[in-house]
Amino acid sequence: MLDSDLENWLRLSLVSGLGVRSQLLLLRHFGEPAAIFSASRAELKGLVSPALVDGIIHMAQIENYPERQLIEDWLAGQNHALLTLDHPAYPSQLLSLPDPPTLLYAKGNLKLLQKPALSIVGSRNSTQQGICNAEAFAQHLSNSGLCIVSGLASGVDAAAHRGGLLGVGSSIAVIGTGIDRIYPASNRDLAHQLAQNGLILSEFALGSPPIASHFPQRNRIIAALGLGCLVVEAALGSGSLITARQAVDIGREVFAIPGSIHSPLAKGCHSLIKNGAKLVESADDILAELCFGNDLFSTPVQVKDTTTSTESETSILDILGWDPIDLETLIERTSLTNSALCEILLGLELEGKLASLPGGRYQRIGGGV
Repeated sequence: MLDSDLENWLRLSLVSGLGVRSQLLLLRHFGEPAAIFSASRAELKGLVSPALVDGIIHMAQIENYPERQLIEDWLAGQNHALLTLDHPAYPSQLLSLPDPPTLLYAKGNLKLLQKPALSIVGSRNSTQQGICNAEAFAQHLSNSGLCIVSGLASGVDAAAHRGGLLGVGSSIAVIGTGIDRIYPASNRDLAHQLAQNGLILSEFALGSPPIASHFPQRNRIIAALGLGCLVVEAALGSGSLITARQAVDIGREVFAIPGSIHSPLAKGCHSLIKNGAKLVESADDILAELCFGNDLFSTPVQVKDTTTSTESETSILDILGWDPIDLETLIERTSLTNSALCEILLGLELEGKLASLPGGRYQRIGGGV
């Protein structure tokens, strides 16, 4: 059974057409959802449209709304929760938004909301290099104690979540559908891992489909949960740039990884850098900018891979030889994980020792180590 307070928060979120800003306006005026539903038509009339007044009064009068049983059944699931604005676990970071969600559906480890985090976003149609960068940066930052926040989309988002889960900081996904629906379907296994070892959040009602307008809306939550926002790859006009702008608007740092001047997926990052975003070549650049260190934690952060960078890089260069080679072949020849290999390849590329080629291939350049 739902308690009366939670019941009223749910009813408020389910009034047809009543958006977050109107909900917040009513809450500022009446103080709590129960008072909104006790208000007269005359009291409501000057605050919202007549159609919304009708919707609020209708929701106050009906005993059982259609979604109630569905929500009660969902709440019975393991580690399922509803976070209202007055819930002790509600992430205070979201209060920096002009329109924080009044209710969040949560599935997973709520303690992650209390950890420092970094948002990572980028193209759904990312290059192999972009996926490598996202996963490698995310794992490094996660092993430094940051929780990785992204949107569970294809491409960069999925890679960022994978990297976050490989580290100690874990990962939070903010999705643009109901929490009982996963989009795209190809990320179902990843979503299961996040529910088991990370956290999934949604402000949308159960059963909500992947409507286009939901994704820019959820981006503000991604931006707000992080101390900063890293854009890995983005074309001009990409939704990732919306997240970056929202991060700037609420005082968060924005970081961008540069790319080839010929790549359309680098133009968004270059535009951000021109407009004040911090150019980063390594995850340590982000940690330094955030003045972030392991002393923020009561226990030391353990890094999983203890192989020295120099030894790994020398070995990779020997395996590369001088002919182009693809990532899958390198993984087979080195027995390294995708994340570990991508981190080494990124370092070698930044040092000018190899080049990434079309088709996810790499080639050694220069005169050796």
